[in-house]
Amino acid sequence: MARRRSWREKHDNHAKPAFVTKIDKTFCGYPPGTRLVVATPGEVSEYFRRVPRGQIRTVDQLRAKLAADHGADAACPMTTGIFCRIAAEAAFEALNAGAARSEVAPFWRVIEPESPLARKLTCGPDFIRRQRDAESNGPV
Repeated sequence: MARRRSWREKHDNHAKPAFVTKIDKTFCGYPPGTRLVVATPGEVSEYFRRVPRGQIRTVDQLRAKLAADHGADAACPMTTGIFCRIAAEAAFEALNAGAARSEVAPFWRVIEPESPLARKLTCGPDFIRRQRDAESNGPV
């Protein structure tokens, strides 16, 4: 039986570079002809890292930034969600292995604790709430 890859391995060994594709049929509410960027987990982690401590951004803002960075009309909502999970799980995995919070991508600044994605994460929504509370109330 094959060994399960860690979230860090999925994050760091993503096979494809980012690319922009023009869709030929309606997809996730976007009409034919829309140019969608399919980013990478690394780009998502970098976005998480650029959000200042104590501030919050949304996944929609992340997607808009990815699209702008790649000259696309939008970022693919499906793959961006998948890559948010990979980036968040890799960060949480690192925390559990002893990494300092300052060393990991602070996904809790972007992923809403009430979101379906937060409920799927190993850390769960309560971890995200605690991190946000801690950052808004002083040093972590």
